[in-house]
Parts: sequence; C-alpha cells; structure tokens
Amino acid sequence: MCHVFPNGTDRAADQRGFTLVEVLISVIILSIGVLGAMGMQVASMQSNKEMRYQVIATSIARELAEKMRGNHAVATQITTTDNPYLLDTTITSNSTFSAPTPNCYLASCPTGLNIATWDIYDVQVRLKDTLPSPRIRICMDSQPFTSSGTPQWACTNTGDIAVLKLAWNRASTKGETVFTSQTASLPLVVLPLTGGSPE
Repeated sequence: MCHVFPNGTDRAADQRGFTLVEVLISVIILSIGVLGAMGMQVASMQSNKEMRYQVIATSIARELAEKMRGNHAVATQITTTDNPYLLDTTITSNSTFSAPTPNCYLASCPTGLNIATWDIYDVQVRLKDTLPSPRIRICMDSQPFTSSGTPQWACTNTGDIAVLKLAWNRASTKGETVFTSQTASLPLVVLPLTGGSPE
C-alpha cells in the first residue's frame, strides 16, 4: 500500500532516490581509495626497481675494483693506450661489443694489458644486460665531487686513484625519464677503484 503525503510525495520513492545517491557516493569514495592504492603500488615498484639497479651497479663496480687491484700495474697508468680501464661511454640497446683476443675465459691472458682489455669488455656487456642505457666513466680523478658534495662527470685526470662513475636511465620524481646522455644528469654511483696497491 502506498501512502501519499499532503504535498503529493511518495516516501518509498524518496527512499529509493536517497539509496541511489548513497551508492554513487560510496562508489566514488571507493574509486578514490583504489586509485590511491594503485599509485602507491606503482611508486613502490619503481622504488624497488631503482634499488635493484643500485645494488647491481655497486656490485659490478666493486668486482671491477678487485680486478683492478689485482692488475694494479696497468690500472695505475694514466693513458688509455696503457690503461684500457680508462673509459667514458654510454651503452644503449644497440651497442655491440666484440670479444677481445685472447679470450680470457677460454685461454690464458699473458699480459696485464690483455687482462684489462678483457675486464672492461666484460663489464660493458654486463652493464648492457642489467641496466637501462648506462653511462660509465672511469678516470683518474682527485675531485669526483663538487665543493657542495654533488657528484660530477668531469675528471681532473690527476692522481693515481681511478674512480668509476656510473648512471642509468631512470624515472625522476615527476615520473619523467632522465637520460644519462643529458648534460644535467649526474652519476648515481661514484666509487674509487684502486689506490695503486694490490693489497
């Protein structure tokens, strides 16, 4: 039985109308919550990926440091001719590397120069396989940081300590991709590689 009020309204119809509005409001609130959770999930995934890249880069750099300490006679030289470890390159998905001769995995490398050439080839291949468009610079540098403590790509080319500087393409806090080829980019890993001593 339907009760009609003096003003001609139907209470059941009013209740159905309010219920629909309540459902719509609930859906909007739920949507906002879901979108917020998805945003946090995306940010968390990006953070985890960057952390993984950082661990990989540091691990490769430390491994190279050990190899250079073992080959310090070459690693302390100041010219690229005498020291293949000195390097400045950006590696892309199109970069190709030819294995040097002799192949230190399949045969013995008789000289420190052969070993250094193989080591730097191996590092570049691994960086290409594990980091997005990495830039690597290894140089003799007595001032790897600016006076304000900011890492810099520039090298003094002085001293007997080789420094590895490494970065890779990454998303900025705005979600934009920061390319290592841009002059405004900075090294993400800065690591002294050798002090000129095998110990």
